[in-house]
Amino acid sequence: MPPSIHRRRLLVAAALSPLAATLGAAAVDRPPAPRAGATADDVMRGIDLSGRNIVVTGCNSGIGFETMRVLAAQGAHVIGTARDAAKGREACGAVRGRATPVVLELSDLGSVVECARRVGELAPRIDALVCNAGIVLGRHEVAGGLERQFAVNHLGHFVLANRLIAQVLAAPQGRVVSLGSGNHRDAPPGGIQFDRLSGEGWHDRGYAHSKLANGLFSLELARRLRGTRATSNCVTPGHTRTNILRSTGSRYAETARTPAQGAAMPCYAAAHPAMAGVNGAYMSDFAPAPQSPAQTDATMAAHLWAVSERLAGDALAPWPAALRD
Repeated sequence: MPPSIHRRRLLVAAALSPLAATLGAAAVDRPPAPRAGATADDVMRGIDLSGRNIVVTGCNSGIGFETMRVLAAQGAHVIGTARDAAKGREACGAVRGRATPVVLELSDLGSVVECARRVGELAPRIDALVCNAGIVLGRHEVAGGLERQFAVNHLGHFVLANRLIAQVLAAPQGRVVSLGSGNHRDAPPGGIQFDRLSGEGWHDRGYAHSKLANGLFSLELARRLRGTRATSNCVTPGHTRTNILRSTGSRYAETARTPAQGAAMPCYAAAHPAMAGVNGAYMSDFAPAPQSPAQTDATMAAHLWAVSERLAGDALAPWPAALRD
């Protein structure tokens, strides 16, 4: 066995051991994990999702479209969000199965609130909320006084999850899936830049900063969901060729994955039986993945939650009493 593979297996085993301990007997008899590089179709083949309601943000292209397509093909009712109503309708109309479009502009908290209201009308119970949509910018942009990637990739999803958490809790085993990235390790020194969230001085690391925020949000939500049937996990799809880099001038490596491969991990976390009861994980290629010290910092995660609540203000719904500290 090559030394690099041996080291990787040791890392995965070390990361998995505390997770398995928290699962106890539930970890026994879990289906084997799919192989790295599998497509979403490979992962979900033979799994019946009839009767499940799953929300996927950013459904009109890339990983979001593939996630919606595969989950709908397996029988789920997928509510797909897109910034543009026409593109959302087109995407939902292109999949086999039931898919319903809803407009969502994550940088506009009013739009987030309206989207959540509409989703609530369509699905009083949500089996999975897949927070997939995101942007990568090649220049410094601000939305509502916040660095735009932080506003879109983190705060918009924070409010959406807050607004839909009651429906997630109403499911037999509701799941919140946040799409993270290995880029979180490239966040600015010190982690979340609480004292200068406008991006001044660190905007060139804005995407990594927002991905760190996604991981910390998932971590704190997992803590708050302990003792319930619901779970929160963060997954990274790997380096995937989509249109997310269209405004940056950056290029994909020749080894970049296809959207079908990139969608495998979010589909797995959202609906695969092997993920039942798994809470608080950060995963890549169907196994726990290495993280930076910042992304495992529970104090930073709790502080980000409190700051996000202040930033969201009146856009938030009352937090369910059963989940309050």
